[in-house]
Parts: sequence; structure tokens; C-alpha cells
Amino acid sequence: MADSSVEIVEGCRLPVLRKNQENEDEWPLAEILSVKDIPGRKLYYVHYIDFNKRLDEWVTPDRLDLKKLQFPKKEAKTPTKNGLPGSRPSSPEREVKRKAESVSLATQVTAAIPVPSLPSSAEASQASVYPAMRDSSFSIKSREEHEPLTSLSTNGTTRRLIPSQPGRKRKSCGGTDEIVKVFQNNNPRCSTVYLPPGEDSQDSSDGIPSAPRMTGSLVSDRSHDDIVTRMKNIDCIELGRHRLKPWYFSPYPQELTTLPILYLCEFCLKYLKSLKCLQRHLTKCNLRHPPGNEIYRKGTISFFEIDGRKNKTYSQNLCLLAKCFLDHKTLYYDTDPFLFYVMTEYDSKGFHIVGYFSKEKESTEDYNVACILTLPPYQRRGYGKLLIEFSYELSKVEGKTGTPEKPLSDLGLLSYRSYWSQTILEILMNLKSENGERPQITINEISEITSVKKEDVISTLQYLNLINYYKGQYILTLSEDIVEGHERAMQKRHLRIDSKCLHFTPKDWSKRGKW
Repeated sequence: MADSSVEIVEGCRLPVLRKNQENEDEWPLAEILSVKDIPGRKLYYVHYIDFNKRLDEWVTPDRLDLKKLQFPKKEAKTPTKNGLPGSRPSSPEREVKRKAESVSLATQVTAAIPVPSLPSSAEASQASVYPAMRDSSFSIKSREEHEPLTSLSTNGTTRRLIPSQPGRKRKSCGGTDEIVKVFQNNNPRCSTVYLPPGEDSQDSSDGIPSAPRMTGSLVSDRSHDDIVTRMKNIDCIELGRHRLKPWYFSPYPQELTTLPILYLCEFCLKYLKSLKCLQRHLTKCNLRHPPGNEIYRKGTISFFEIDGRKNKTYSQNLCLLAKCFLDHKTLYYDTDPFLFYVMTEYDSKGFHIVGYFSKEKESTEDYNVACILTLPPYQRRGYGKLLIEFSYELSKVEGKTGTPEKPLSDLGLLSYRSYWSQTILEILMNLKSENGERPQITINEISEITSVKKEDVISTLQYLNLINYYKGQYILTLSEDIVEGHERAMQKRHLRIDSKCLHFTPKDWSKRGKW
């Protein structure tokens, strides 16, 4: 559909033909990031608006719809406050985006991070709407108990309303470690969990959720994105028996970016420019597993702990590979402050890398993961949750609660939400009454059992739309749908960490000088 008489430049926007997940044609709006001439035709590198960058690609002119072409706005002669000299031409809506940048960033962070604490008394009086209550799954007794509450139905979803009452005070149920009561209803598979008021969470003294640290050890500073780092620079990577198509830019040496295939040694991760170089390297490389200590083995699954200072070259090569599939993290060649935990699968040829996560040796904000990645050939097979479970198993041995460094990628957020949900529901469903009384548990106890940070516990309950306010208490209701969905998910989850197979001794890095 491209017309040779029209010159398409960087910054233009227009619909581009692509196949969706159902293999059907669609024409999403895309932005031209780069144009290159090859003998006989032009190629255009496009970013699909509102799509993840991993879908960016080079397209031929016949996939462009020039009828709806939008040219970029001309750059002002003098640099503006929000513009930098030498930046590419502004595309349509870019100025509007810049003005809303701070607002959208805050929105994204809020969506991606846990809510630090339950609302305090003052906040609760101002908040009017709480997450949906799944009345359709309640037993008769549960429905009668909740009848006096005012409800608002929106699109079939019932929401509880709490009228604003200035000066209203909540009655405290005791100390700071309030008790969560589990009420077994007429339906034995449906239970209601009673949560304490906001005094249980003391992480925020004024009750206002604190913003996450955006200058974390491996958090990418998106303000320095340029046209080079927005484009994939490696076409294909051969790693052992797999060929991987990178999703994002990775700062491999410039001379390697023009190669059709980049070859990696699957044991030491050294990058080479040709198959012959790889074969010659394999005759000299003695590694058949990642360097470092093997701290876990069960069946064919092993975990190796690698010190970023002692094994600097391997750690840097691992970061380069990971950056091909992680967009939200930046790459630092100074790997000294980090530990890397590499998960491998064993066969007769050696220990093959499946995925990894890294963590700071000393984290002032209880981060137990900096970067986490399952390589694409092993995704959707349960390895991601296994990596997450292992990170929390290490936290248990260290006697700490932990949380992943923010912001999480879209796939990382899905994996963590799923893991948190399954872990917390598993505890709530296994609670048993003693002496005929209702079982009781506190938010702090859930956190201590799982090593999941208290804020993540609370945010997961809110994400599941289980948390509500009733008669001066926060309550959770586990509906039949939630219970059945959890049981189905757990039946599919075959890979689990066995704590008996873990041989790990935590180190106090604060007493070890420069690591």
C-alpha cells in the first residue's frame, strides 16, 4: 500500500499490517523509528503504539497504509523545556505525552507495585469504594451477615460503599499484630477471613503509601532512551540447541550487531562471531556448568550461586544475554555488588541454563530479586514460578521478608501476582480450627510463613478483590470460584522447591568490606 511518491521519515505514524494471536490480519497504528535502504527496496523499523516493544520489527513497504499517514510535527528552532537538542522529530501526540509523563509514570508504578499498607483510619473515612465482593459465591449465612452493607452494582460487579464520616474513629482490636479470623460458613469450601484495621501495618507512619525507589540498582532510567536503544540490534542468538530471537536492545559490541547469528557458549556465555569460532572455543572451554557453587539439586534441576565480583566475566555475559529479553532493567558492567542465581537443567552434555535471578548483596529496602528471567525456550513451563519460589526460599533461610525490585516487566508482574496468589490462598485454605473455635491468623504471620513482604500480601488480597470493610474490620471472602480456580492451578504446578535439597548459608556482607 506504500506509494513511492510519498517520503516516509522517522517519526511518521500510520497503520501497519501485522498478524494477531489468532493469525488474523490487523492494522494497528505504528511509529516509524528508522528507515534503511537495501538493494531494490526500503525497510522500515516500526513500533506498534500501545504494544510491547518486543513486537517491534522491520517491515516492507507493502505493509504500510499511506492513506492514514501522519507526519511528525516540526521541531521548534530553540530547544523547549521538555525537548532536548538533537532529539528526533516529534511525532503526533508526543507533546501531549510529555506533559502527561509524570502522571502516567505514577499510574504505571501504582499498577505494577504492591500497595504498602492497609488504609489508616483517616484514609478509610475518605475512601468510598472498595474492591468487589463476590456475593454469588457466598453461603446463605454469609449473605445475611453482609446484608446491612450498602452496595453499588457496576457492570454486574457489587462494590461496597463506606460513607465519608469526618472524625470517625475505629475501635482497635488490640495490639499492632491484630488477629485475622477465618469464619467457616455453611458451605465448607467457602470461608470468610476477618482482617484487622490499618494499625497492623506500620511501614508508613502517616498512613500514606510511599512511592517505590525508582533509582534501584538495576532500574532503567527511561529518560535517556534514544533511537539506538529503542531498536533491537541483534537478529538471532544461538545458545546450545536453541536459537533465540531477541526482544530488546542489548549493548553487545557494535561489530557483532551486523551478523545474522550471534553464537554463545551455553556454559560460559562467551559471545562469538561465527560457528567455527564457537567450535574452536568449545575445544578449550572446560566448563560444563555455570561457575560458582551448586546450592540446590533435585532431579535434573540445579541452582548455582555466582558472585558478581569473583566471576565478573560470566556475570557480565549473563547480563548482556538477559538484556535481550528485559526492557525495564538497565545494564551495569559493575557486577560486584550482586549475586546471581542460575537455574539449570542437567543432561549427559552438562548443565544447560534455563533462567536466572540476581539480587543485591546488601539491600536496604528488602529486595530479594533485582532481575529475573526465564529464557524464551523454557517459558510457560513453570520455571518462572520455580525461580520466584527459590528466591523466597533463600529469604526464609536468611530470616527475612523480601520483595522484587520495581518496576516489574509485564510478564514478571503476571508471574509474581500468580505466585503470591497461589501461596497466600494455599495458607488460607489450609487453616484449621482448634478446640471448635474459628481459626485465626495475622497478616504478619502470613508474611513470616511465606517470607512475602507484608505490603505484597495486602496488595495481592486487593488484586484478587477479596478485601472489604465490614463492622470496623477488613474481611476476606474466599468464594467457590476462587477455591476451585486455585485447586486447578495447583494441579498444574508440578515443579516445586524442596527445602531439604537446599544447601545454603547466608553471608553477612556488611562485615565483609568491599564484598
